Amino acid sequence: TAVFDENGKIGGQLVKQTHMFFGSRAQYASVRGIDISERLQSEMGRKVRFFNETPVVGYYAPFQLAVVYKKTLHRVIAEKIIVAAGASENMLTFANNDLPGVYGAGAVQTLMNVYGIMPGKRVLMVGAGNVGVIVAYQLLQAGVEVVAVIEAAPRIGAYQVHASKIRRCGVPILTRHTVREVTGSDHVEAAVVVRVDEDWEPVPETDKRYPVDTVCLAVGLRPTVDLLDQMGCEMKNVPELGGEVPVRNRWMETSVPGIYVAGDASGIEEASSAMLEGRLAGLDAAGKMAGHAKAIARLKEETLEELNELRAGPFGEKNRTGERKLREGTGSS
Repeated sequence: TAVFDENGKIGGQLVKQTHMFFGSRAQYASVRGIDISERLQSEMGRKVRFFNETPVVGYYAPFQLAVVYKKTLHRVIAEKIIVAAGASENMLTFANNDLPGVYGAGAVQTLMNVYGIMPGKRVLMVGAGNVGVIVAYQLLQAGVEVVAVIEAAPRIGAYQVHASKIRRCGVPILTRHTVREVTGSDHVEAAVVVRVDEDWEPVPETDKRYPVDTVCLAVGLRPTVDLLDQMGCEMKNVPELGGEVPVRNRWMETSVPGIYVAGDASGIEEASSAMLEGRLAGLDAAGKMAGHAKAIARLKEETLEELNELRAGPFGEKNRTGERKLREGTGSS
């Protein structure tokens, strides 16, 4: 068993997460993401070989991957493949959005939490979902001034426990606001924010200028499915899951037998869900190679039940709707 990852550290988004997780003990409640990553890798021990800085650049049937390891192209032949390629960040269209100082939230987390580099001194956060408010709080902890968090929707999408932290620090959260433009010569010097109406159109004479050197965009993610598409997996556009995602059954196996998906590549959701999906995919793949052992079958059912319980609350409604839409008319079960 091998894991190929183009990043310098194994763990994906977990290596950027310095906040403590919620949920049950089984979902690593009160454990920081960076520590969860180390725990998971430790549990694998010598059973799994990890290849850092080794991107998968292509797929050739049957079950052959092209990977770049130490600047050399290699062919890897697998019996089962699990794709956990994550997601890419959405961007916003506004004047001068290509000026240095305009970042995605993932880039800001990488700079701060992985490399210990402050992205700027005064930041405007765009997006009041969990990612936006968590990163805003991490910026405050690092000594960066967050002038405001703005959100185009009429209400914030973040958990109140996260939003309350930054409100207590005096950071305003402005709903129904978006960025009209950023200004500056060779880097961001200010951001112009405007109120939007119920049709998402700018309201005249509501412009407000914030002197900032950084604009952080936390406006959603899109599943990274290029490799899955190349593998010939059936795809479906499900807005609730972030866009194009592969059709799969409840064990995370796609329409191509032996090809599995897990995490944000299957639909944008929380890290706890991603870990459970990965466990489901791994158990099913192992079970089929081992002859469907009873112990594995029991673990699969327990994991599926845990995943369903995680999605049962109000914050899981969007994903439940997306999963239903994904299976409508596909024959997936």
